[in-house]
This record gives sequence, C-alpha cells and structure tokens, in this order.
Amino acid sequence: MSNIGKSTNILWHNCPIGQSDRQKLLGQKGCVVWITGLSGSGKSTLACALSRELHYRGYLTYVLDGDNLRHRLNRDLSFKAEDRAENIRRVGEVAKLFADAGIICIASLISPYRRDRDACRALLPDSKFIEVFMDLPLKICEARDPKGLYKLARTGKIKGFIGVDDPYEPPVNGEIVIKMKDGECPSPKAMAKQVLCYLEENGFLQA
Repeated sequence: MSNIGKSTNILWHNCPIGQSDRQKLLGQKGCVVWITGLSGSGKSTLACALSRELHYRGYLTYVLDGDNLRHRLNRDLSFKAEDRAENIRRVGEVAKLFADAGIICIASLISPYRRDRDACRALLPDSKFIEVFMDLPLKICEARDPKGLYKLARTGKIKGFIGVDDPYEPPVNGEIVIKMKDGECPSPKAMAKQVLCYLEENGFLQA
C-alpha cells in the first residue's frame, strides 16, 4: 500500500498483458514524438502530417494537441508558469500511457521550458521520448500568426506570451530539428518524412 500525493492507501496492480505483448500485436513500438516550438512554427501541421503518413503505412498513432487538450482535460489551467508546468505534466503522463499501449503518440505543444520537457522525457526510458524542435525564426512564426496571438501580445492585450514577453527555451540535445532550407520552410510532407526516417532507423516501426 502507498500514499502518493493526496491519495492514500493505494496499490499498483500489474496486468499479465504488458507493453511487449501489445507492441507485438500492433507490429510497432510505442513511443512519444514530442513536437515543441513557438506558436506558428508548424507543430500541429507536422503532427497531422506525420499521423497521416504513419496511418497510410498501417501504423497506429494518436495526436495530443495542446489547444485541443485545453478544451477538455486541461480546461481548468491558465497560462501562468505554474499552470503551464501542470499542463505539460498531465500531457506527459497521458502520452506515457499511449506509449505503454504500444501506440506512437504525437504530442504537439509549445512546451517552452526545458525542465518540463525533461520531466516528460524521464517518464519514458529506453529512448522512447523523441523530441522534435521546430527551429523556425520568430519573425517567420509571427508573420504567419495563424491565431492572431502575436498581434494581441504586441499590443499588450495578452501578457506572458511565449516569444514576446516570456522566453522559449530551445532543446539542447533534441533528437530531431526541423529547420528552414535555402530560406524556405519545409513542406508538411518533408517534415513528416524527416521524423519517419528517424522512427524507421531506430526500430520503432517494427515490434
């Protein structure tokens, strides 16, 4: 029996069917592809493109999108630093469950702070946390401004906006970096292919 946080007298129950059994059934290895970057850098675009390409090839995926999760699971959280940390903690725990189920979980969140991303990485041993950094310049992201948030931040209508008046901490040793090439942003298909190659080369697309 254990006391964890505010929960008392709880017991961990093990099931005879484990991750390896589920992975064998699916013909793939569960993992978390964690896409991080500024607003407007193309995180959701990559997540959907990658999910589509994997689906066409017969692999099971699930996308955890930051905005979507704030509609339900994390709707009680604000954008204050402490709530951002809790937002990432919850998503990390959910992503871990998907990976344990043998699913390729694609998490798409700004997740600006290294300590929060590193805490999620620590949940997934054996290199099953794959950090993808959308390394696009702020000026490109701001020019896109798909939700008009940069404009609101620049006029002071949004406070603590990442990239404007709150910092973004880029990964130091991420597995994949998406960059501009010859002054052009890569297409969704090209970005997805870059991640697919990593998954193939590291054995995630086989049981």
